[in-house]
Amino acid sequence: MVPCRIVVCRDCCCGSPKVTGLDHAAQTARLREEAPVRVSACLDVCDQANVIVVQPSTGGRAAGARPVWLGLVNNPDATEDVTAWVRAGGPGVAPRPEILDLHLITPPRRRLSESRRLAPPM
Repeated sequence: MVPCRIVVCRDCCCGSPKVTGLDHAAQTARLREEAPVRVSACLDVCDQANVIVVQPSTGGRAAGARPVWLGLVNNPDATEDVTAWVRAGGPGVAPRPEILDLHLITPPRRRLSESRRLAPPM
């Protein structure tokens, strides 16, 4: 079974000096202790830096889970909340800790499609 995977944005805003008070390399290393990590270019939600996406394991996908987008993961405690959830199985396998609800964000494609649905016709 393929485990959860983690995507971390490390481009123009995420992982940069713009997000102060966080050791970005240490955060990435800590996440890698729990799951495979892919470092991504900009995920287009710069206003939510640092962005982390937790992708479900094969078991989680089989249970219907989708990737979970988390934003403003800007301190070691938030990173530990993410790693604890991933260690427990992540999306579709383990319930998401309520504390991570504070970090939930809408992926950019959904944001765009939602705004198009809500926009009045011209």
